[in-house]
Amino acid sequence: MKPAELMLLLIAFIRTRWGFRFRDRASLERWQNKQLARFIGGRLRNAAFYSACTARNITTLPIVDKAITLAQFSAFNTLGVSLEDATNAALVAERSLDKAAAVETGWTAGLSSGTQGPRGVFLASARERATWAGILVARTLDRDLLKDILLRRAPLRVAFFLRANSALYTTLKSRRIDFRFFDLQRGAFAHVDALTQFEPDVLVAPASVLAWLAGESLAGRAAISPRKIISVAEVLEPDDEHRIRLAFHQPVHQLYQCTEGFLAYTCAEGALHLNEEFVHIEPEWIDESHTRFRPVITDFTRRTQMFVRYRLDDILRVRAEPCACGRFTRALAAIDGRLDDVLWFPTTDHTRLLPLFPDVLRHTFARNANDVADYRIEQQGDTLHLAVTGNDAVFDAIKLAVDKLAISQGMEPLPWLRVEMQEPRPAAKRRRIVCVARPLAFSVRIPDDA
Repeated sequence: MKPAELMLLLIAFIRTRWGFRFRDRASLERWQNKQLARFIGGRLRNAAFYSACTARNITTLPIVDKAITLAQFSAFNTLGVSLEDATNAALVAERSLDKAAAVETGWTAGLSSGTQGPRGVFLASARERATWAGILVARTLDRDLLKDILLRRAPLRVAFFLRANSALYTTLKSRRIDFRFFDLQRGAFAHVDALTQFEPDVLVAPASVLAWLAGESLAGRAAISPRKIISVAEVLEPDDEHRIRLAFHQPVHQLYQCTEGFLAYTCAEGALHLNEEFVHIEPEWIDESHTRFRPVITDFTRRTQMFVRYRLDDILRVRAEPCACGRFTRALAAIDGRLDDVLWFPTTDHTRLLPLFPDVLRHTFARNANDVADYRIEQQGDTLHLAVTGNDAVFDAIKLAVDKLAISQGMEPLPWLRVEMQEPRPAAKRRRIVCVARPLAFSVRIPDDA
């Protein structure tokens, strides 16, 4: 890392760690509005899509999504880089982590997993990578780990499991941080010996991988004792969290990081906070009680690629009680999944469809089907396809639990079909609850944005 980039990292770290202390939520929002006004009136217009922008208020800008931004990719970045060039650069980086390409072009590219449609693509400059690294370190490392980075001779060992590496992630590697990437394309099982020898202080991986490593540890096949555990990329299921805590005797922290930015993190009190000092998030409420919403994000710190009023398909659930950490950024009870993880049931009078949210289903399974090792529910219209590891009694327990839940919420249960559990691809994100198609047997119009 160049001296100028290291300085940017340190500045971002200090501002994030000890700055941004607001008196209340209103003062945070006033500060955000100033940042947004400066961003809209300045850097935003460097992207062709917004070059003629005369807006002053964020709400007057159009809402966009992945389909729009991919179709007009060059118009949403300030360099005019095409989608083809960005994708090719990201693929080269995944295979070789070729730093020369980044030096030559001044930017690096990365890809999402593409498990829910076309792969997302992001661009980042060296300046943005350094800033991101400073923010991430400030958000994730507690006092004891930071003290080790500064005082102990050996570097802090960070093990990172993901589908593909990126120059964005390796920005963290330095004399003080030994950042080791473990490629999930090879399968998590292929790395157990190397991980055990590495003895990570910090273990970062998708929730399902953490749960599997916890099982290996409990069985005596993975002798590791990480001091911090961070779940990324997948919804953290209650059964997985319990297994991870049991194996490693540590709480499970979460990072909500995606192609579109670093959106949320777990604070010292264990609550998941939106990263609102850097990203403006408009909630699109999907329930009448305003407990769940789809986020529409605007990252007002971006310089290379613009994510402005960008609608995600994720479902975020609001935390009811305030967090004891003292921050006024919005706290979440959970990241429940995606909108297509919601199952739909008819009401008993067949006049409409009602949603059954995935968080409710997961907790129902945790309470009523303790013997199930793994499952997958897929809604195919008016039939629920269930794959489960276990005998007929386990299948019946899940079926009964969901039927009772539906009835208790004024819904009519749907027919079930048991299907075989498919072996997941090594690097695929796990999705246990998926709505492929809503029921069509009922002549009810469901809004597209429901």
